[in-house]
Amino acid sequence: MSYTGSPRWQITGRTHQPAFLRPSICIHIWVILLAGIAGLHADPIDDALKTEMGQHRIPGASLLILHKGRVAKSAAYGVADIENQVPARTNTVYEIGSVTKQFTAAGILFLVEEGAVRLDDPVSRHLPTAPNTWSKITVRHLLTHTSGIKSYTGLSGYELTRHLTRTQFVAQLGAEALEFPPGSAWKYSNSGYSLLGHIIETNSGQSYWDFLHARIFKPLGMQFTTNRLPSLIIPNRAKGYEQVDGQWINRDYDLTDVFSAGAIVSTVGDLALWQMALDRPGLLKKESMEAMWTPMRLTTGKETTYGFGWIMDQFEGRKMIGHGGSTSGFSASCQRFVEDGVTVILLTNTDEQIATRLARQVGSLFRRGLAQ
Repeated sequence: MSYTGSPRWQITGRTHQPAFLRPSICIHIWVILLAGIAGLHADPIDDALKTEMGQHRIPGASLLILHKGRVAKSAAYGVADIENQVPARTNTVYEIGSVTKQFTAAGILFLVEEGAVRLDDPVSRHLPTAPNTWSKITVRHLLTHTSGIKSYTGLSGYELTRHLTRTQFVAQLGAEALEFPPGSAWKYSNSGYSLLGHIIETNSGQSYWDFLHARIFKPLGMQFTTNRLPSLIIPNRAKGYEQVDGQWINRDYDLTDVFSAGAIVSTVGDLALWQMALDRPGLLKKESMEAMWTPMRLTTGKETTYGFGWIMDQFEGRKMIGHGGSTSGFSASCQRFVEDGVTVILLTNTDEQIATRLARQVGSLFRRGLAQ
């Protein structure tokens, strides 16, 4: 569901624009939102983020920078809840969208290491109701967005309120024609990662959420990371915001069920624990890590920039490994500057897909500071 036009509230037969959305009040709110950071001295990173937040009207943001496995900076800006003027904090919980894919890919790799799943298994081996048109699609294709399955998040009928079962989801999605032969092209598809969540469930005997909690969240101490379900009571959860004609509105709650493709909520601190775990032995085997961070090669011989839940890229001549995420009202990103040992985690409650650009900008400023 999308919004069109300016939001209005009906009062005694006439339209009325709430006072907090009037220009003079909005200016006052921004003075409050961007008025410094408690306990911190201004630095180029703070200045840059506050400027960007003002220009793009980002209500709140939380930031954490790791340098060689240690926290180098942790800060929060603006508000997590405009209506109640709740400040954003470093323990504010945000939706992380497609950053979820890192965890889903790791879940599959756990099962690969245990012999329950092979990367080149046909999907039908783990999802018996898969249509014949998927017969040549493998687990590897799902992980790398090369399956040809259309992304369901661009289709109707997959709303969270419908509560589709695994069988219903596969049947509904399987009725769609493939967009290209498996392995021949790359096209981002949330369908692949939701199917991977179902493969985790069929092989582990647990729900996707119980599996992640047992294998990743609890062992790493990620106590604020969970399912974004609107019905759950999640302390310190940020509200998501969209903009219509330059005005904030509460995010659209007619949500698509993004499941294992993007339904995790977390904090910058929890995501830092995850990133640090990837840099030390024990979480996954060396060969699993190498596979996860190796770009997929198509049947044409062309190399993509996508591994298993991660994008391999270049920025300012530096090797980057990361992923962004966006859901209704939220934008998130984790970016690793590999050669510098720097990781930037940025979570926001805005609908603009801006977190990756800002995280890279922050990383660039931080690297320059190290060089001084």
